[in-house]
Amino acid sequence: MLTSKTYNHTQTFHFEAGGKLEQMSLKYYSPDRPYRKGERVVWICHALTGNANPEEWWPQMVGPHAPINPEKDYVVAVAMLCSSYGECGPASINPATGKPYLLDFPKTTVRDIAAANDLVRQFLGLEKIDLLIGPSIGGFVAYEWLLLRPDVFVEAALVATTFRTPPFMTAFNESQRMALKLDPSFLAAESLEGGAEGLKCARAQALISYRTPQGYNLTQAEADDSPVFADRAASYQRYQGEKLVRRNFDAYSYWYLSYALDSMNIGRGRGGVENALRSIKAKCRLVSVTTDMLFPPELGEWAAGIIPDATHTGITSEFGHDGFLIENDSLVKALGLQK
Repeated sequence: MLTSKTYNHTQTFHFEAGGKLEQMSLKYYSPDRPYRKGERVVWICHALTGNANPEEWWPQMVGPHAPINPEKDYVVAVAMLCSSYGECGPASINPATGKPYLLDFPKTTVRDIAAANDLVRQFLGLEKIDLLIGPSIGGFVAYEWLLLRPDVFVEAALVATTFRTPPFMTAFNESQRMALKLDPSFLAAESLEGGAEGLKCARAQALISYRTPQGYNLTQAEADDSPVFADRAASYQRYQGEKLVRRNFDAYSYWYLSYALDSMNIGRGRGGVENALRSIKAKCRLVSVTTDMLFPPELGEWAAGIIPDATHTGITSEFGHDGFLIENDSLVKALGLQK
């Protein structure tokens, strides 16, 4: 079983885009025991609105009866900078004011998030990570970390992700930010409750990019004797927006994370994407979902052809990007994991 812990970093942390924090707290999950020398270290980077406990959001992959077993493996996951479920982001307390940072938090990039993960690794005294797993936006962090500390990682699994933010994804992100800004309470920035209605709209927009027309047609079709105005898919969108707000995910964290997504470019400052991919030393398994609109399989296939030691596998799903959360057996097989 994984338990929640906090690492308090007491030295200045400088953000890539400018700004700094004199100290910060990083929430992470690990087994409730010390690392046992020789056991497999598995580090998981979570997705956009997930928390840092993969036993909760990825139980088919992590748990006592799953391929990654915290009773046998030393499993670690750190809450992303700017996550509502972490301890360092717009929702955390600004010591200068005694109130949440909200829009005063430093602009954050994926590279910053990877650097924060590495601080926890150093704190735990882990010189090697046997398997780094990054699904979705966690894959962004994994890519950056593989380049930040190339000698630390033995293997990496990069799932439903990519090496640079596609313009199509940025377009979705900006549309969501437009929805947040149209909520007057968001720009008023008086409390974490600000922007809740805008966040509902933004989340509903995002969900469309995570799914496919086939998936909606399979799960949200109206009955033959439906009312004049179809509502099943519409009510599903409203439900998903409300669900995120009920989970206490705040609009300011979502705003900052959306910009972090747009920062993703492993080639920045490294001589371009191809040069960066060639610099990866870990053995990599790249897994794509065949119907993923955000990160189409051809991106993973192309990257696998450049990384020195990499393979690419496509898994079939009717549900687009979110297939990595649904197609359990196919993913386990693609990653070479066994229960």
